[in-house]
Formats: sequence, C-alpha cells, structure tokens
Amino acid sequence: MTMYLPERVLVSPSGFKESLSAVDVADSIAAGVRRVLPGVRVDLYPVPDGGEGTVEILAQRPGTVTHTTKVTGPVGRKVTATWLEFPDESVAVLEMASAAGLSLVPRDLRDPTATTTRGVGELIATILDHGVDRIVVGCGDSGTSDGGAGALTALGARILDDEGNEIRAGGGELARAVRIDTANLHPRLGEVEITLACNIHNVLTGSTGVAQVFGPQKGATKKQVKQLGKALNRWADLLTETFSPDADLHLGAGSGASGGLGAGIMALGATARDRFDVLLGDLPSAADLDDLVAGADLVITAEGAIDFQTPRGKVPAEIARRAQATGVPVLALAGSLGKGAPQVHEVGIGAIASIMTVPMALEDAVRDGRQLLIDAAERALRLLMLGCAVSGRREETVRSQFTPA
Repeated sequence: MTMYLPERVLVSPSGFKESLSAVDVADSIAAGVRRVLPGVRVDLYPVPDGGEGTVEILAQRPGTVTHTTKVTGPVGRKVTATWLEFPDESVAVLEMASAAGLSLVPRDLRDPTATTTRGVGELIATILDHGVDRIVVGCGDSGTSDGGAGALTALGARILDDEGNEIRAGGGELARAVRIDTANLHPRLGEVEITLACNIHNVLTGSTGVAQVFGPQKGATKKQVKQLGKALNRWADLLTETFSPDADLHLGAGSGASGGLGAGIMALGATARDRFDVLLGDLPSAADLDDLVAGADLVITAEGAIDFQTPRGKVPAEIARRAQATGVPVLALAGSLGKGAPQVHEVGIGAIASIMTVPMALEDAVRDGRQLLIDAAERALRLLMLGCAVSGRREETVRSQFTPA
C-alpha cells in the first residue's frame, strides 16, 4: 500500500496572547509533528503581526540591533520596552505592546477607560532622538483604548479641557477634551516617516469600533463601553479639527489599531498599512515566506483564538491566502474555537482544531500551553496519517480492479 506522507512541513503561527510567543508556538508544534514523523523536514516561520513577540521574531533577521528603554506602562508603572534597529536601512521597529500591552495590565486593573499609551509615545520619542529616518510601529495586543492620547502627550501635545487644564490619562477622559495644544510637539516628527503596521480592518468608532469590539476584551463593563464609545467619537472629531481636516479618523482603515493608537499617530502624519505587507515585505528577511509555503506539502498555522475575526486580517488567514496560490493545504490550531470559527474555511484553511480536549480554566491553559500544543499537533498529524492510509488503501483497491489477472 502506498502512503503519500508529507516530506516537508511549514509551521507558521502567531503567538498565543499572554501565553506563548510565536517562536514558542512554532517550536511546540514542530515538536508534536516530529513525534509522528521524526524524519520530516520542518521549516519554522513564526509570523510577526505587530503584537507581542514581533521584535523577538524580527531580531532573528541579519544586521539588527536590539535596544531597551524604560517607559511609562499602561497603568503608570515603569516598564522595560524593546525596540529594534536596522542600521543599514536607518529603520526602527517597535511593538506598542512592549510599552502598553494587555499583558502589562494586572487583571484587577483592567479598565480601558483609564490605561494609557504614554509609554508608546516615550518610546517613539527615544527613537526619534536616536536619529533614524523611518519608524515602524507594530500594533497589536494592546491593553489600552485611549485613542493614542497618551502617546501624543509624551510627544509634546497638551490635551486640554474647557478650563485650559490638561485632562487625566485614559480613554474615558477624552470626553472632556476640547483643545489640543501642539506648540511643543517633538521637532523631528515632521522629518521622519512613520508607518503603522496594523490590522487595517480595525476602525476607531461606530458599531465595529474600538469600544464595542475590544473594550470588553480589555475589561470594560457595558457602561464603560458606552462611555468609551462617546469619548473616542469626541476624540476623533478633535484630532480631525486639529491635525487632519481631510482624513477620516473615525472609520479610516487602521484608525482603531491598538485601541485607537492608530488614529492618534495617523493624525501626526503616520501612514497605516497592512501589517503583513510591512513586516513580511518591507523589512530585510533571511527567508521568503512565499517560497517556504510553495515548497511545503503541508502548512500548519495557529493563533490563540479562531473566530469570526480571524478572516479579517489575522495570521491564519494571511497564511491561507498565500497558500491558496500554490494549492498547499493548511491546518490551523487554536487555543479556543469561538463564534464564527467555521468561516475560516472560506479563506482557505482546510481544517481547524482546538488544542484543548477538556474544559479547563484559562490560567491552566495558559500555564500548560506548550504541552497542549505539542499534543494537539501530534493528534492532528496522526489523523493526517490515517487519512493518508485510507487514501492509499483506496488507490490500491482501484488499481487492482484495473490490473489484468
């Protein structure tokens, strides 16, 4: 009986938020694959998506220099943020999550009406002072919903109420903002090209805006979601009046990236672009993802949750899009399968599977994420082998029917 087993597997996942980096996810899946097919070639290409782990992944590329700096974290405490420099191209890359990510917000302090992106602005200011010509801001995994107000403050803006006093940090306070004083903005802002590497499907306001879609994920109550929605609507109006009368900072592509950081930085002249075009296409790389996809017999991707949002610019959908061009089958693993998960089949993902086989507490799943992934990858490959065996047996039966006695 002939069995056509994969000889080359590409593992190209996202990270699992607050659990495993994309590098760790890729290593875990590869370990599970090798349990079943010990001699198979496994190529690893963890995908930088702008969120947590982006700098870690990009730092593996040749010629990079990693920098760290202390900045104000999302709840006001100092944190150590990391950014990456490509000296030969005079380009710096930062992930906003290292300064204002959800993982930096203690669970008992998760209130997106109060958390701040000030540290992101401090990080940008540090990079501006360093002297590069271009800054790429990776957007994702944010713990904030302040429309980038904190970042603008760190870059020299003053956000004032109707009495001329500076408002407090947090998205909830933006409802009180009536004027932005731009007299002391960082002098290099107009000299440096800033690109937001983001999910361009995310918008700031409206029924699919920051408050409604992401507020609850960051700890907002129903009352706070409503409060935040009104505040960010007011903030978009103010940004437009002050900086960008011709821009759509309410519903423009990428305006809702990282809790509205997109709108705030776009108001300063930044350009929002699809994160994969930027991080997989613009920056120097040791390997070409499309070549790896085309050379694989099977692609395995993964993310923390597969649901209705996955087809809208998430890593598994991007990998499937690239695989469709050459017809390579794609399997996606996930920490959980949520509402609308089957929609991913429409974008080219052949099969999906949760890494959890029994109900378990979130903290247990986070703690045991690596082992769960290894086991899930092994189960998936064993199912694949069973399918190959059935196919081979069927082929042998058909061949025997047409072979002369």
